[in-house]
Amino acid sequence: MTPSRLLGRAAAIAVVAAGFLAPAVPALAHVEVEAQPARALVTEAAVTFTGEAESQTAGIAEVRVVLPEGIAPGDVTLARAPQGWTLTATADGYTVGGPALDSGEDAVHTITVRQLPNAPQLVFKTVETYGDGRVDRWIELPQNGATPEHPAPVLALAPAAPGATPLPLTASASGPAPDASPQATPSPSPHSPQATPSPSSASSAPASGGGGGGSPAVPLAVAAAIVVVAAAGARWWRRSRGSAGR
Repeated sequence: MTPSRLLGRAAAIAVVAAGFLAPAVPALAHVEVEAQPARALVTEAAVTFTGEAESQTAGIAEVRVVLPEGIAPGDVTLARAPQGWTLTATADGYTVGGPALDSGEDAVHTITVRQLPNAPQLVFKTVETYGDGRVDRWIELPQNGATPEHPAPVLALAPAAPGATPLPLTASASGPAPDASPQATPSPSPHSPQATPSPSSASSAPASGGGGGGSPAVPLAVAAAIVVVAAAGARWWRRSRGSAGR
């Protein structure tokens, strides 16, 4: 057999072997996201997540999504989900879940977003929890152009339509907007006019009189002193008269 025929036969055997071995390697599941319409600043967009089931022994029971900047949890409502699943807002996104699905069944749910942000793409970090407690975290971003093992779902958006403007975010569980933080109310200073005296300080303050507000003991003391001086003067005058008569 010539060398060329030997090489051809070896290549054929390698292809057949690869065909037998390929099904034995399980495909890596992931979460996909798409939107209708997928355009920046579009309102009432339908965003659909498809979480591919990876376990053959348990079904997906909950999907947690971290919303990208520009989408508040209060701007999201549940449009479609598996039977019995409900949406609960979180500080940074939402969870949707309910009775565990059948093993091997993909978890598909759709949310309605009040308005998509003005960005070329949106990253939705997603965590899947199975009925047996297994957790798959699809939260990794590409590093140096390499595809991560557990990539976060990314939604590409077309540029915004001319004249489209962003709407204000809805107040939600994520907290107040950056410019709407409550300001602390300072407590009144003990020396400020608004300060209310304590009962102890009020009881120790002198009682005020009418008019000038001085104490009535002052004029009484002055009158008594005048009387004493006048009496002493009269006594001296009588003594000096008596001495002159002798």
